[in-house]
Amino acid sequence: MLSVVVFLPLAVCAALLLLPSRALPDRACGWVWIATAAVDLALVAALWAGFDPHGGPQYQQRTRWIPSAGVGYHVGIDGLSLPLVAVTCLLFLSVAVYSLRESRRVRSYVCLFLFLQTASVGLFVALDLILFFVFFDLSIVGMFFVIAGWGHGERARAAALKFFLYTFIGSLALLLGFIGLYLASEPHTFDIVDLTRANPLAGRGLYAGLVLLAIGVGLAVKTPTVPFHTWLPPAHTDAPAAGSAILAGVLLKMGTYGFVRIAMPLLPGSWRHYAGVVVLVGAVSVVYGALVALAQTDFKRMIAYTSVNHMGYIILAVGAAGTLAGSDAQARSLAVTGAVTQMVSHGLITGALFLLTGVLYDRGRTYAIGAYSGLAAHTPRFTGVTAVAAFASLGIPGFSGFIAEFQIFTGSLASQAVATGIAVTGILITAALFLRALSGMFLGVTRLPQAITTRGVADLRSSEALPTVTLLVVALIIGVAPRWLLDVIEPASHTVVSLVAR
Repeated sequence: MLSVVVFLPLAVCAALLLLPSRALPDRACGWVWIATAAVDLALVAALWAGFDPHGGPQYQQRTRWIPSAGVGYHVGIDGLSLPLVAVTCLLFLSVAVYSLRESRRVRSYVCLFLFLQTASVGLFVALDLILFFVFFDLSIVGMFFVIAGWGHGERARAAALKFFLYTFIGSLALLLGFIGLYLASEPHTFDIVDLTRANPLAGRGLYAGLVLLAIGVGLAVKTPTVPFHTWLPPAHTDAPAAGSAILAGVLLKMGTYGFVRIAMPLLPGSWRHYAGVVVLVGAVSVVYGALVALAQTDFKRMIAYTSVNHMGYIILAVGAAGTLAGSDAQARSLAVTGAVTQMVSHGLITGALFLLTGVLYDRGRTYAIGAYSGLAAHTPRFTGVTAVAAFASLGIPGFSGFIAEFQIFTGSLASQAVATGIAVTGILITAALFLRALSGMFLGVTRLPQAITTRGVADLRSSEALPTVTLLVVALIIGVAPRWLLDVIEPASHTVVSLVAR
């Protein structure tokens, strides 16, 4: 069933491309996308229902692909990947509902997102390094065309090019690291499970450090962390809202997931040795992302920089999990659990925020914070949902962000007290930037862009409210009753920590 979950969207994409346009109108393509995403999410729910958190990788399928090069088609899910597969399918379904209003080249638009869904889910279930790399690269191609084709004019094409070049160069570094692992293994293989068991780079010193550097740079560009983050703000700002939601909610997690799935268990010795560097990068990303977001006058660009901030928390946590001195296994496991929970939480909350920026742009044709004032009087539903999403993003109790950040700080504090203390200030800065934006745009005397007619600005429509509210409701459920999610993640986190400590 796992391969069906992966390739169902791609199969529907191929069918849509083969059908003549007169046989299926554009609006019907949108409903086909919604139905496909809903079926995929239902299949993931069935997988979750039959999943044993203590059973290791499950639903595995392993087939010879390029046997002469040690490459196979090997997929499976565990407590690290299952939550990310679920949030990916939920986000694509939400984006499909939100995109019912899209009127430009709808068939191509739908097919690109179906292609992206296969690439995204495929990466999270891949248990072969080359299979991981293939899906990693395909996601870059799909998002390039989404930004360039449906973004905001010439700037979007420039942003798409910058996004592609940055992330593609990062993927080449990643491939070099994978080849380094392959050459060190005996027999040669790219299989993640076999490489984890063999630990081929144990005691390899400089060679292992260079492999970690290559893999780390490739994943850091995708995450992105400072200083590899410069492609992110223009890509988000000039992408369509649906593209930004998938870019932030799904594609950024490919980098952080790669650290937990590949770098930590396959290179435990090097990860422990350079854990301090990882922690430093995480702490800098937290504070830098928040400070630069505070300086923004563009609402969407501000949210883009908060992604750098939130990804920094994850990097801090996985770095602390590699620091054995001054911590115990429980603290390190808590840090990894918090990192995975943060991936899920950020996908839900920031995905909703980017969809809401699309609503704002649809009404006023600008993201400038200073162009709006007093919106609460005209759009109470939009104001309320945006305020809830903003407070959820800064980690207020009751939402998933609080659960994630509490675990990250608690797990990291024992071994990395100074870095964790610095990172906590990111919450204060994030609160300041969201309160500034909310008070400026929604309170005070009404001021609207000239693009809005004298009839006033329209409030949230049902196709806009349904996906954004759904994402926030799931974040609320996790924040209030997180046990159902943590029960899945925690056993896998224990496994990763034990592998790093080898």
